[in-house]
Amino acid sequence: MNKTSIISSLLSVFVISLLCVACATPPIASQSNQTSDLAQFTSDALQVAELVGSENILVVFDIDNTLLAMEQDLGADQWYEWQKQLASTDPCHQQAVENRLAIQGALYFASAMRPTQIDTATLLRSLQDAGIPVIALTSRGVDFRLQTFRELRRNGFDLRRSAIGPQGGWDENFIPDHGIRPARFEDGVFLTTGQHKGAMLKDLLHKTNTPMPKVILMLDDKQKNLDAVGETFSELNVPVRLWRYTGEDKTVEGFDADKSHIMLQELLPALQTIQKVLGPDNYQLPVNIRAAECADTGN
Repeated sequence: MNKTSIISSLLSVFVISLLCVACATPPIASQSNQTSDLAQFTSDALQVAELVGSENILVVFDIDNTLLAMEQDLGADQWYEWQKQLASTDPCHQQAVENRLAIQGALYFASAMRPTQIDTATLLRSLQDAGIPVIALTSRGVDFRLQTFRELRRNGFDLRRSAIGPQGGWDENFIPDHGIRPARFEDGVFLTTGQHKGAMLKDLLHKTNTPMPKVILMLDDKQKNLDAVGETFSELNVPVRLWRYTGEDKTVEGFDADKSHIMLQELLPALQTIQKVLGPDNYQLPVNIRAAECADTGN
């Protein structure tokens, strides 16, 4: 065999080797899906981890109506959205409250939450056991941290063991690079205080000195949050597999505003007594439940 043939053979072997490598690790494409079963999302994450390595992906869970849900409509995310709509369209409506966040904080303190599925915590732990970084990214504010961690731990969730960044995160609030309100990253839970989830996740990766993941997988019940993450990381050429969780959709659609309003009226005296006797460390209700300017409207 002459020298030219040898070189040609070596080049052929090299090309074939490259092709084999490419075939063995196909690129992961961005996708948008929806599911009412967390097992589907978990399965997708485990499959992606097998392809690119567990340490090279990041799994992100929302909390409200994704990992956990309120035991009743009152104080739930759907109650908050209803109050938010009233504030913008009819702030003096007889069922509108002046400070929905303060009321929700008190209700978080008083009420329990349930897992969205009986196996939710088990499925999340299966990702952690596979060595996959897993965090929670919530729109909840920093004032709700105690109630949030209480219910996560009571329901068997421990995000600390799989979190990115320093062990335990930070014990102080901070304003993210692209934020305007305080946020907090503690024990694997990022409380973003209602700020853009895509920008917040990008800022968190930077703050924790986490290398950019090869793939991000996110589960959230709100499409706008998924879109925010997708837009942010598509600009960085990072594949994102976005899953909208629909398991609580029927509960959200069946929200009963009148029943929630009656329940709030029944609970208010007890909540006010707790705050008066024990102090406002756990929550602080507004002085007036309804806006002062609505007092004389007759509504």
